[in-house]
Amino acid sequence: MNIGIILETNDPERVWNAFRLANTALEADHMVEVFLLGDGVEAPDLEHEKFNPHGVMRKYTQNGGDLFACGTCLDSRDLEADDLRPRATMDDYLRIVEDAEKVLTIG
Repeated sequence: MNIGIILETNDPERVWNAFRLANTALEADHMVEVFLLGDGVEAPDLEHEKFNPHGVMRKYTQNGGDLFACGTCLDSRDLEADDLRPRATMDDYLRIVEDAEKVLTIG
């Protein structure tokens, strides 16, 4: 199955759970694409004593998951694109939604 996950939060537990799901889906041989939108572009910078958003995001990319980050959202927060937030466009977002069999929005 092709799964699209739209992540619109910078809440550490929600980010952690979103990427736990994404990693589980990859391990089950599903295709997963995650688009960071709005506050979601801050996800790679999150730190928490109980949850590890950065770690599950790193595992996701190391396992072949595709990750995209809204370029306009990055610019509005003065953030630079990097390996855990590759700059993307609304065209990328649209393609993910069009191609996915299931879309999950976590906000």
